[in-house]
Amino acid sequence: MVLGAIVVNRWFLEKRGLVLGILTASTATGQLVFLPMLASIADRFGWRTAALALTGAALLIIPAIAVFMRDRPADVGLRAFGDNSETVEVLQPKVNSIASTLNALWLGMRNRDFWLLFGSFFICGASTNGLIGTHLIPACIDHNIPEVKAAGLLAIMGLFDFFGTTMSGWLSDRWNNRYLLCWYYGLRGLSLIFLPFSFNFSFYGLSIFAVFYGLDWIATVPPTVRLVANVFGKENVGVMFGWIVAGHQLGAATAAFGAGVLRTWTGSYLQAFILSGVLCLIAAVCVLQIGQTPTKSNYLVEKNL
Repeated sequence: MVLGAIVVNRWFLEKRGLVLGILTASTATGQLVFLPMLASIADRFGWRTAALALTGAALLIIPAIAVFMRDRPADVGLRAFGDNSETVEVLQPKVNSIASTLNALWLGMRNRDFWLLFGSFFICGASTNGLIGTHLIPACIDHNIPEVKAAGLLAIMGLFDFFGTTMSGWLSDRWNNRYLLCWYYGLRGLSLIFLPFSFNFSFYGLSIFAVFYGLDWIATVPPTVRLVANVFGKENVGVMFGWIVAGHQLGAATAAFGAGVLRTWTGSYLQAFILSGVLCLIAAVCVLQIGQTPTKSNYLVEKNL
């Protein structure tokens, strides 16, 4: 996600949200669409074979990246899409990457909007990769739904995520991104609260959840990146969004472990799904405050970045 944000801000002045939505959607969709195939391979030949198959696919991509991809438009004699100016791109002087990254974190920690973005993305990770990505299949097994069939649910989410996240990118170019995030987290929270009860409607109830949740799976990325750019500046999107994505991964790790602990203690995922849904509703309220109260810390970040 971080590389996608950097690429979009370097190569596009127009339609950034739409392009970022497509890139983000392809990431999540590819991950989810291939799950049934990998689950089938693991079921027949073992998890090592599935891991080796995935490794082989990744290795095949390396030559294409080396031959066709470039860092900046200027490397191939182009301007960023939508750049009609006569100015020449000026490369930033090289700096100590570790020092500048840690400095960005220090400045971000003194900024209220950084914590709102970090906290909301923490909840995003907890309610996607950490909870659904890790525990939906075990939850299905608890209700006598086979592994491969449960992986098919994640594939359905991936397919609908492509449309949902692409549309989210298109909307982020046109609508208030705080309101978009509010809707996304709010609807995700309601769907997670519904999830434990959807098992009562057998596989069809879960299919309804998969469609609804899939549209919102990772739709939060385009508006979050736009808000990061608004708060910290386009040239600082990479490093600041990188720290915010670290919050996403911490949230995923917390939910992956925490949901497992709750399942062990209570024998059910009910509490984990409900708690995650409530956290999403809290995030829906918090994101409305991003960029609404300029503070001294905000000024210091803008001045020093």
